[in-house]
Amino acid sequence: MTEAPVAALSVDQRLAVGGTLQEILVDTIDLGLQAKHLHWNLRGPMFHGLHLLLDDLAAAAAEAGDTLAERCLALGVAADGRISALAGTHLPPPPEGRISDQDAADLAVARLHVYSEVARSRLGDLGLRDPVSQELVNGVLMRMEKLLWMFEAHRPEV
Repeated sequence: MTEAPVAALSVDQRLAVGGTLQEILVDTIDLGLQAKHLHWNLRGPMFHGLHLLLDDLAAAAAEAGDTLAERCLALGVAADGRISALAGTHLPPPPEGRISDQDAADLAVARLHVYSEVARSRLGDLGLRDPVSQELVNGVLMRMEKLLWMFEAHRPEV
């Protein structure tokens, strides 16, 4: 049986890029799960708009997770979405139970800020090793940062 074809990078480059993508994948999966947690437990006058926006975030995270995982496999590196892998997330856990709409907006903004900061901090290394993976992460960030802007619009002006 022959091995599946992989991207034309050295083994070391593929492993390093795959490790970086895995790290972002873990945060992406956690972000989607947290969005669903907030979505289910949301209450307050902004319920409808935030309920839909949290669903958008969960869907964006699911799509981004698939894209990141598939890039790992294209590099010949297995993606790990097991619950034990999620222990490595950079995102703090959400609070338990029901949550007000304002708190949910604040939590979504905070999680998206962390997500963006962590992923952006990996772009330079990705670009040096694999511009294709860097471009993929840029696309994920573009979508997540648009959602960040939308959640920020639900917060009072300061």
